[in-house]
Amino acid sequence: MATNRDVFDQIAESWYRLRHWSRFTRELEDMAETWHGGKLLNVGCAHGPDFLPFKDNFKLWGVDFSTQMVKLAQKYAAKFNFEVNLTVADALSLPYPDNTFDWAIAVATYHHIRGDKQRQKALQELRRVLKPGGEAFVTVWNRWQPGFWLKSKQANIAWKSRNKILYRYYYLFSYPELDRLLTKAGFEVLSMFPEKSYRFPIKLLSRNICALLKK
Repeated sequence: MATNRDVFDQIAESWYRLRHWSRFTRELEDMAETWHGGKLLNVGCAHGPDFLPFKDNFKLWGVDFSTQMVKLAQKYAAKFNFEVNLTVADALSLPYPDNTFDWAIAVATYHHIRGDKQRQKALQELRRVLKPGGEAFVTVWNRWQPGFWLKSKQANIAWKSRNKILYRYYYLFSYPELDRLLTKAGFEVLSMFPEKSYRFPIKLLSRNICALLKK
């Protein structure tokens, strides 16, 4: 089976068209308003829509392991007229010195990492590049969303591209497990909550888990 990097290289063009706007615009707008400005890193930036709420008042950096996604992020930045420093890199080895960024976001990134040790290392890398007191906003898919009740914590999710079906690897987190991993990585977990579009009273069943973290 192809690696996630290979799959995202292959689906990048269709992803750019079908996922042209962030699904977390409201959450990211809240972060931009709270954080005001500074140096911001987007880990797993894909084709770049999550940059939009930050484009006017922040200095932007982005990494993604997919070369094709980074090329499209350059295109996206030109389309929406913002400057961003983009690099092809893996979340497990971020190419920046310690204590570089005031803020970070990682939307739908860490659930694509295979292996307990690798996920832990990636979160430690995120913390490493944040300045002391810096904050990060992270989202992952929730294990207990109704569509996954009868499935494993690890899933291969189909994406149809040009009459070809490709499978992306997902690791599905629960709220308690994500909290433990973030704490183990050295973060202070400021809050953990469902996406704003979630309308039901039991947060443990939300599709996504959002976490606000502090170094």
